[in-house]
Amino acid sequence: MKFTAYARTQQGTGASRRLRHAAKVPGIVYGAGTPAMIELDHNALFFALKKEAFHSSILEMDLAGQTHKVLLRDFQMHAYKPMVMHVDFQRVDETTRLRKKVPLHFTGEEVSPAVKTDKCLVNRIAIELEIECLASKLPEFVTIDLSGLTKNQSLHVSDLKLPEGIKAVRRGTLNPAIVTATVPKVEEEVVAAPVVAADKKGAAKKKDEKQNKK
Repeated sequence: MKFTAYARTQQGTGASRRLRHAAKVPGIVYGAGTPAMIELDHNALFFALKKEAFHSSILEMDLAGQTHKVLLRDFQMHAYKPMVMHVDFQRVDETTRLRKKVPLHFTGEEVSPAVKTDKCLVNRIAIELEIECLASKLPEFVTIDLSGLTKNQSLHVSDLKLPEGIKAVRRGTLNPAIVTATVPKVEEEVVAAPVVAADKKGAAKKKDEKQNKK
């Protein structure tokens, strides 16, 4: 994806506030040299942030007539307004080794034995995965094939078959589950006895007897 940025000369809270009033977003580009202060068009950035690829792929930033390969590293939103307050990018090249969270896309769920045969519920516990790879191999997303999923099976990080050159980042011995297939619980139908109706008839009968005595 491509986007345009402009050099920013003024810094500080006041300067950033003026930029936001002018529908601009202050930002910074760091890595591989001196950090560069930039500004971007707010609306263009706001809608770009809604696209999955903008978060998880190498971007081409046009700055002062030069194209830089960058990666979105962070952005801040206003507490309650739909407004981008600040954005950070990192310069990368083909030799840069990255750690980045990428979205998970699932396929084959409907043809798996767990769903097709055993009518299981497939719970997607994770929707993204932190990976480590060279910038040149960074995928926009990772596809997880669920066609072999069986009843009561849990698919963990260690079970994933990732493309060559990409490995999942794990924290020590932790091996979190990504997907589980569980049999849905069958709720038993409880038929309530007409106790209330009987009680009402008994109470009415007693009331009639008292009235007759009077």
